[in-house]
Amino acid sequence: MRLRMIGTEALRSVRASMSTTVAATMTVLIGMFLLGLSIALGSWVLSYSNHVKSEIHVKVYYCTPAGVGCTREVKPTEINAVARKLRAMPEVKSIEFISKQEALRIEHKKYPELVDSLPYNPYPHSHEVTPTKGEYAKVIRERLTSAKPPGVEKVKDGGETASRVIRVGKIVETVFLVGVILLLVASTLLIGNTIRLAIFARRREIEVMKLVGASNWFVRGPFMLEGLLCGLAGSLGAVLLLVIGKKFALGPILGHVDSGDDAHAIAFELNALIIVGMGLLLAAAGSGLTVRRFLKV
Repeated sequence: MRLRMIGTEALRSVRASMSTTVAATMTVLIGMFLLGLSIALGSWVLSYSNHVKSEIHVKVYYCTPAGVGCTREVKPTEINAVARKLRAMPEVKSIEFISKQEALRIEHKKYPELVDSLPYNPYPHSHEVTPTKGEYAKVIRERLTSAKPPGVEKVKDGGETASRVIRVGKIVETVFLVGVILLLVASTLLIGNTIRLAIFARRREIEVMKLVGASNWFVRGPFMLEGLLCGLAGSLGAVLLLVIGKKFALGPILGHVDSGDDAHAIAFELNALIIVGMGLLLAAAGSGLTVRRFLKV
């Protein structure tokens, strides 16, 4: 009975103060839409950053008679010894052996006009090492170089290009993390202030209810329920806008970005759940906390 009365009072309040209700709902909608957009875009950028860093490899080139500082061909036992050393490193995710014949075939596909004119195969045997993280490429190179295993001509980790990719990735991750936090704080303050203004406009109603003996929870209940309704409506509106944006805008934008198959944003269903949950939480909390100051009559 009491819950039914609180619900009836909340619906009456919504109809009686439609302008403030619409303002609060639109505030929640805008705040949650921006938050959802930031979460989706930020998670995709982080995933794309990890995708780019996953393309960083360490190349181990073995000695050939044509190599710089090499006077002989590397021995199979030396290649196997280096492979065991690489597999023992915790920073190494996987290694792939590329024979000199395979290297020649790869280069022939890329530059057939150059490879066809070669009098012999100048390409060395090599190992392509994939680190568990792109940041570990330099560690693997330095560790293998310092060991000076016999038969190894040189070790490359991408040099300055790899370092630049890692630096940019870290900057992007930091910027979007800070951006989402700032947007969440801004949305909280904006929604709270809008609800505070809506309740302030009805402070006389709260005072009258208190003077006739209504309990604090009886007064607070309709306002919190009204806040929940505004939060739910605004959050669902934000999800609807994101669905429209995903359908009509996402494809043309990402169609121009070579992101690979492993770059993806957070699941839309999870993002929508976060938006609705945050909208309900912020609206209800804003209503409940704001009305407290008017309960002391």
